[in-house]
Amino acid sequence: MIYHKTFRHKNPKTWVVFVHGAGGSNVVWFKQLRDFKKYFNVLLVDLRGHGKSKKEYSKEEIYKFDEIGQDVIQIMNHLQIEKAHFVGISLGCIVIRAIDKLAPGRAESIILGGAIIQFNSKINSLVGVAKLLNSILPYMWLYKLNAWILIPSKKHTQSRKLFIKEAVRLGEKEFKKWLRMSGEIRDNLQEFLIKEASAPVLYLMGERDHMFLPMVSKLVKKHLNSKLEVISNSGHVCNIDQPNIFNERSIHFIKSISD
Repeated sequence: MIYHKTFRHKNPKTWVVFVHGAGGSNVVWFKQLRDFKKYFNVLLVDLRGHGKSKKEYSKEEIYKFDEIGQDVIQIMNHLQIEKAHFVGISLGCIVIRAIDKLAPGRAESIILGGAIIQFNSKINSLVGVAKLLNSILPYMWLYKLNAWILIPSKKHTQSRKLFIKEAVRLGEKEFKKWLRMSGEIRDNLQEFLIKEASAPVLYLMGERDHMFLPMVSKLVKKHLNSKLEVISNSGHVCNIDQPNIFNERSIHFIKSISD
């Protein structure tokens, strides 16, 4: 069972589940926890191979993307959480969509920050180069390069440093496991572009998320149960760049669904 931590509110039955991205851990939500636990029960998880879940998996084990989503469902079942509001960042957004596909109806709402919804030509090129060079170059060189591409602005140095710091903790073996899943992730994204989620979706995107914001803007025009809110002065990791705005808009969205 993957590592998890709960913060229970004395009154409400409403649960919020936070899902971090590849190379991260539950630590990336440190600027959300204080505000969210004022109103909701909170569940934090470390995805398999990440954070404190890393020790549970062998170096040889190959991951499947649906299994990663099933890990979170297993924790919810263990804690008897029937339904929850899901909040994700970056690749964690794809994990949440996978959870919704595997267990439709478990999500009351879905909030996707810095969402990755499609592998365009630039991302396909990055993945291709990473696969080509991962046996030649130290993995941290590749990860730092990706961090600079995704988070190029000097104004978002804190986000980039955290991004890289968590990747150091991930380690080379785990990095390669996730890199090998890129084809499976791409297939899932193609399905998610066509099929809408089973719950209302709020996309929170930084105005400087040059890689992914244009794609999300096009998608919300096609999906009936999705809406987009753009956060000013923010890049890809908008929950860290502008935590107060991210928290305010997320909590308002959850309450609008719950009430």
